[in-house]
Amino acid sequence: MKFLSFRFEDKLLYGVKVKREEAAWNIVRIHKELIPNENVPETLLEGIQSGMELQETVRKCIRAAEESDHVSRYKVKFDDLVWEAPVPRTPKNVMCIGKNYRDHVLEMGSEKDIPEELVVFTKASTSITGDNALIPSYEELTDQLDYEGELAVVIGKRGKNIPEKQAIDYVFGYTIVNDVTARDLQSKHKQFFLGKSLDETCPMGPYLVSKDEIPHPHQLSIVTKVNDEIRQDGNTADMIFSIEKIISTLSKGMTLEPGDVIATGTPAGVGKGFNPPKFLKKGDQVKISVQGIGTLTNEIGE
Repeated sequence: MKFLSFRFEDKLLYGVKVKREEAAWNIVRIHKELIPNENVPETLLEGIQSGMELQETVRKCIRAAEESDHVSRYKVKFDDLVWEAPVPRTPKNVMCIGKNYRDHVLEMGSEKDIPEELVVFTKASTSITGDNALIPSYEELTDQLDYEGELAVVIGKRGKNIPEKQAIDYVFGYTIVNDVTARDLQSKHKQFFLGKSLDETCPMGPYLVSKDEIPHPHQLSIVTKVNDEIRQDGNTADMIFSIEKIISTLSKGMTLEPGDVIATGTPAGVGKGFNPPKFLKKGDQVKISVQGIGTLTNEIGE
């Protein structure tokens, strides 16, 4: 299923994409009007916390809507909604893996920088924004605003000290993250946090796709375009550390919770990697497409 969170009529809602339509099922409205006695989560995060049972609950909602006399009442056209990140506020900071694609490591440094262990940093949860949202240019703070297209994992159940062989059992699904970065702040402060955590610099979405629809997450193309110019053209097959390794390592001594988001790293082609660098400026449009998920689109605003 392709889940999404969105705003409609000034309310934060969630649903799933209607097949072969540019619209979403309004699960909250279906619940309240058609099956009020069913236990249906009010937000997508609550749904993730309920586990894979969410899919069966949603199927019941869709059946009820399709059998009603007013099917269109329970759909929201994409033109009429405001996209939110699938998880608008994660339980903890967005966890990110750096230097997880060899070619990206080389464009930013040299062979000696290829890691032997996970490079982990975080983005503040207040940096999260949705598809089609404007990303502030922050011209007063940086002149090196950069993009990073990434596959992100959304955790589906609580776990600690998770063995690699069981790691995928803890995944709810997958989404796209643009790890927007102020490179100069990243260098100035040595630690990545400030350069990675400016408000609205973690676009996420447009969908959260349940893991049953992506059985081979290490075989997905990742393409980033800036103003329709292809900048990144990679594949998750080229990860240095697998999703299983990432989840297992992060969970050693630290509890992972439903709704936690892990960005798994970016392939080569970031702005800083060009000579001269190609940093983002006002009016630029960034599109990140990940096979099986969709395209995350954002523009650089004021």
